[in-house]
Formats: sequence, structure tokens, C-alpha cells
Amino acid sequence: METRLLSFLPLLYFAAAAAAGEAALSRRPGFLFSRTRGRCTPEFWSSRREAWPRMTPESATVAKIFGSRAHERYGTEMTLLAAATVAVADEEEEEEAFGRVVKEATAALLNSYARRDFPYSAWEVKTLLIKALVSKEAAALQSQRFAFANESCN
Repeated sequence: METRLLSFLPLLYFAAAAAAGEAALSRRPGFLFSRTRGRCTPEFWSSRREAWPRMTPESATVAKIFGSRAHERYGTEMTLLAAATVAVADEEEEEEAFGRVVKEATAALLNSYARRDFPYSAWEVKTLLIKALVSKEAAALQSQRFAFANESCN
């Protein structure tokens, strides 16, 4: 009788451990398998989980916020919300660089207004975007810098 009880002991131990693991997972569903994005990325801002700063309403155009050089590149119709949701993976190489830089610059601008410790001021973001529009290489480099700042921010 005692040997039979000892043979069930490991089975009982694993069943208890599995039940405890399920209980821990039920308190935080998907915690182990979900990939969270930061509170400063373009994806976060385009999801509208947080109110946009008053200085940069979603319906404001990129041309109005960033100036005449942005008007030349992006036209008069692109809104900040559209810029934050630009799909850049399926475009040609040059357009991809300019699409990515406006996407990251929009998030950086929103972060400059909404996050106290963000490394760029609003004026710097606007100026750096205008400077980045001179070439595909400058746009690619600046979008990487904005992306790093956006992903590093809390």
C-alpha cells in the first residue's frame, strides 16, 4: 500500500504544479505570450488608447504642423493620424524612407508634448523632420533616431 502511494506522489506533485501555473496565468491572461509595444510608438498613438495633446489634434495636417517642406513632400491632405498609421513595408525604397520618417516624427512630436522626459522638444522634432526631407539617406537615418527615442521612452 505504501509503495503504491509513493508511486502516485510524483503524479500528484505535477498536477498541483500545473494547477498553480494555470491559476497564475489566469490572473494575467496572455502575459507570457503577449508582446507589448511601448507607450510612445506610432502604433500606440494610432491606436488612440491615450488622448492626443491639444497642440497636435489627430485631424491636423502634416503640412500645417511641420511646414512648407512637409507640404511639398506629403501634400495637403495627410493628417497626423494618417501619418502615424502609414504602412511603409510595401512601398518602394525611396517612398519607404520618407513614409517611415513622417511616421516616427509624428510619434516623436506627440511624445515631446505628452512625455516630460522625452529627449526631443517639439521644435527639435519639427526641425529634424524638415532637415531629413532633403534625401532618402537623411530620412532613413533620422527615422532610426526617432524610432530609437520613441521605443526607449516610457
